[in-house]
Formats: sequence, structure tokens, C-alpha cells
Amino acid sequence: MLFEDLSLSKSIQRAVFEEGYLNPTPIQEKSIPIVLEGRDLIGCAQTGTGKTAAFAIPIIHQLHRIVGSSKKAKQIRALVVTPTRELAVQIGQSFDTYAKYTNLTQLTIFGGVSQNPQVDALKSGVDILVATPGRLLDLHKQGFLDFNHLHTLVLDEADQMLDMGFINDVKKIVKLTPKNRQTLLFSATMPIAIRELAEMFLQDPEKVEVSPVSSTAEKVEQRIYFVDKTEKRNLLYSLIKEENLSNVLVFSRTKHGADNVVKALRKKDIPAEAIHGDKSQNARQRVLDAFKNKEVGVLVATDIAARGIDIEQLPYVINFDLPNIPETYVHRIGRTGRAGNGGIAISFCGKDELPYWKDIQKLIKVDVKTISDHPYQWHSGSPEAGEKPKSSNRSGGAHKSRKSNSSKKNKKRWY
Repeated sequence: MLFEDLSLSKSIQRAVFEEGYLNPTPIQEKSIPIVLEGRDLIGCAQTGTGKTAAFAIPIIHQLHRIVGSSKKAKQIRALVVTPTRELAVQIGQSFDTYAKYTNLTQLTIFGGVSQNPQVDALKSGVDILVATPGRLLDLHKQGFLDFNHLHTLVLDEADQMLDMGFINDVKKIVKLTPKNRQTLLFSATMPIAIRELAEMFLQDPEKVEVSPVSSTAEKVEQRIYFVDKTEKRNLLYSLIKEENLSNVLVFSRTKHGADNVVKALRKKDIPAEAIHGDKSQNARQRVLDAFKNKEVGVLVATDIAARGIDIEQLPYVINFDLPNIPETYVHRIGRTGRAGNGGIAISFCGKDELPYWKDIQKLIKVDVKTISDHPYQWHSGSPEAGEKPKSSNRSGGAHKSRKSNSSKKNKKRWY
């Protein structure tokens, strides 16, 4: 299938063509027609497969058809809620790109910066609003947001919003929007808690899942090192120096841990930076730009901050800390091997993390290569095959929600 087969307006087709898009990705091919029909949708696909375009392109098409060349005051007709500032900026840029030959305008709002420029832009009127939950609710409380004309609500990276504790904020936001809106829920992973959550907000949704949550990119070479917890920093330094690694994304479980890894690398003259929620917006953007421009060889990130990192050719991902949620492992290593490129994903497993690794293995069902020829192994050697893992917390802070008894009858759409 070609993009021109999707019945999109010529303005959008022109913008898409200039971006070099000829064939829609699987998530785009399956999702765009559903969104154009006005149906609710649950979309699940690995990172790097084009989820943003899967909802942005059809939303622009619909709004361009509705708004046209109207000179009337602009109203918020599409709202995209996403968990991090970096991801919000990335989505906003995508809307700008695909809508550049229309008269639609978008605004991206998030916390950590002055609200004054955002408020001024809202007063001028926008068609599409991309926002993080906190700043969105804050500006609504102050009376700067009106959702009475909203057509489409998008909940992006829903699994991360659940993990970050945004569930109550999401519920508040949904209540602010018209009941006959179209709702789209997209995520890289779709745990059961998110599916239950979707039943509360969506009506008779179509479901699109182009890659199983357990799948890892075929071209990503995976390696596991069983390493003593106190030797992880030494192993990281050793790998970077001996294998001459550059453009390396390292995952740490905590902000404090990320900062400590950076300090340890800098002491050994390895240029490294950290990116996490405690950094200011300007600092995070500066670090990200430096990494993309290869001015910094190692970027140490928490899972939350990494959701906004979109680099097409990222050769190495290192799990300094293993995630306690198996699906997060899939998302992490999906940062490399994007768009058909190869990549290497390296994981460090301390004794206390063995239960996490066994859970990950059950999920991905891949024979990951064990690297045992290194000086930093567990004091007792590699894990015994018969070792019984301790129970691990796989909830990730997710809250179970009661299933909704909402009607599944067809609902009237704004368009």
C-alpha cells in the first residue's frame, strides 16, 4: 500500500511525500483508516514503528476538512496527552511537519517553564494541543483552556502514564472533554492494566497490534552479563574503552543512579551526561541535542526521560539496571535497531536482579547470549540453572481499575 491509497488530502500527501514517506508502516496502514472513520482505537506497536504519524496524519486530515480556510477564531479540536516534555515536543514537531500545507496550528505545553508564552498562544487560538498532564490541568484550572469543541482525544504512551502515577490526572482530563469525542489510545506496550483502563474511556474500540509486546527487533543482538552489583560501573567503563563504544544509551532505574553513573564515567574521562525528570527542560534539551550531534558519547537515562528520545541510528543500548517490568525491557532495547538498522543491546544482571531477568526471558522467548569471559562476575560465578528466583514486583505501581459498564452502542461524532 502507498500513502496515496489512504484517501488523504493533497496537502497532507504533499507533506508526507516531502518527508520521504511512500509506504505506511503496519501500524499506520491499519490505524489511519480506522481513525478516519471516527472510531475509537487502541493501538499497540513497538517504538520506532510510526505510532505518532498513525494518529497525527488522520487527525490533521479530519480537522483540515472541517476547519478548511475558515477565518473564525480557532478552537482546540484535538488534544494529545503524553507523559514527558521531550515526547510532547517530538509529537508537536510531527504535527507541524504533516500540517505545514494546511492552515492548522498546534501548540505544545508542558511544565518546568514559564506558562506566559503558552497562555499567550492559547489566547491567539490553536487547533491542536499537545500537553503533559500537570500543565494541562493547571492551565485549565486557571480558565485558559476550553474543550467544548474537541473532536479527538489521544492518550499517548498510556503505559508510562500509568506507571508515572498520572492515572488520576488522566481521569480528570477525560471528564473535561465532550462525551461524543473520538478517543485514541496508543502505547508501545499494552499490559492488562492498560486494557482495563481503556474500557473506562473508549467506546467499542478497534484494536490494532502489529507487533506482540514480547517481540524484540530481529536485527538487535542481545547480550547478558552476570555481574557483581558493585562492579557494574567498572564493567561499563571496560566495555566502552575496550570495544571503543560511542553513541551509547545507558538505562538506569533511578535518577540518583543515573547521576552516579555519569560521575563515575567522567572520573575516567568518558564524556557522559544524564537525562531525567529532575533536570530542567532547557538542560534536558541541551543534553539530548549534544548526544544526537555526537558531542557526548554516553547518555544515561531513566525510562521516563527516554520515552522522548528518538534517534534513528542508535547502535548501542546498555541496561545498567534491569527493569522490574519485562515489557519495559522490550521498549528499552527497541531504542536501537530502528527502521531496519542493526543494533546491540547489552544487559547487566546483578544477583538481586535475577528474578527480573527470568521474567524477561519468559516474555521475549529469545536465547540471549551470555558473556561469561569478563572479570566482574558474581563472586559465586554464573547463576545456577536450578536457582529459584525470588518473587518480583511486576506491577510497576500500576493501579487496577474497575471495568466500565459503558454502552457499546455507536455514538454520534462531531464529524
